[in-house]
Amino acid sequence: MQEHFHLNTPLLESVSMSKLLGTTVYMKMENSQPSGSFKIRGIGHLCQQLTGRSRGIVCASGGNAGMAAAYVARKMGVPATIVVPSSSPQLVVRRLQDEGATVRIVGKVWDDANAEALRLSESEGLTFVPPFDHPFLWEGHASMIAEVSASLGSGVKPGAILLSVGGGGLLCGVIQGMKDVGWMDVPIIAMETVGADCLNAAIKAGKVVTLDGITSEAKCLGAKTVCQRAFEYSRSGEPKIISELVTDQQALTAIDTFLDEERVLVEMACGAALAAVYSGLIRRLQEQGRLPTPLRPLLVIVCGGSSINMGELSALKEKLHI
Repeated sequence: MQEHFHLNTPLLESVSMSKLLGTTVYMKMENSQPSGSFKIRGIGHLCQQLTGRSRGIVCASGGNAGMAAAYVARKMGVPATIVVPSSSPQLVVRRLQDEGATVRIVGKVWDDANAEALRLSESEGLTFVPPFDHPFLWEGHASMIAEVSASLGSGVKPGAILLSVGGGGLLCGVIQGMKDVGWMDVPIIAMETVGADCLNAAIKAGKVVTLDGITSEAKCLGAKTVCQRAFEYSRSGEPKIISELVTDQQALTAIDTFLDEERVLVEMACGAALAAVYSGLIRRLQEQGRLPTPLRPLLVIVCGGSSINMGELSALKEKLHI
């Protein structure tokens, strides 16, 4: 049996969020993965399936997928080339290099970096690691729902699952996990920030669309196009997907509150999901009848983030006037 690169992360109860919502809130602490985010689940699984006698791997990433790919490559003893857009913080570049990866900075947004990663995979014979759009990734991410189900015990389901959406890989993986444990009647609250809202834009347009650009500071949500599978799930109605947006300011305020109350620092991409609790959005969805009242326990995927530290947090506060 193959060894996993990911950890079975803690499922913690948040007393402060539970008090705020009037129902138990459980947090799946994916920030405690070795690479800092949930991405290692899918990327570890994919690399085990695809690499074999690989000459190395190449991945385009604004941060978390690259960190996961670099970590897995180091553990597997293969070279990693990570292509990042110029919008990535220096902190991310440094951490990737610390993992032993070769870092190339190409283009302004993830899509530009991804085009270069695809070119390198062809020209240098490297194994291409997509950050969110591959069935092996979704299979790997599904493991977090199996862990939550085992922790909660048989027959116990959450009332809703709250997560952030970038390109849609986490969403697809969570839904695959929900299928495996029989939770397809549990609604998902899929959160994005204004300016990095490719799923919400696709749902409104009735088809997959490509954003003109990424204007949000949540750079790790910064895919201009959501993956087709995530869009298909949003149309199918099972599970019910509630797509909502928060502002960068709301996401950043949520990071700050979470740091105060749970003593954990996460990045803007994760703040988008947390903001649904702290900004009153969950309560509003209940008032609108889109979520049940009372609500069974809420499961929050704390997806983590490798592109944040106190310096970066201060810079974001200054930029967003908080």
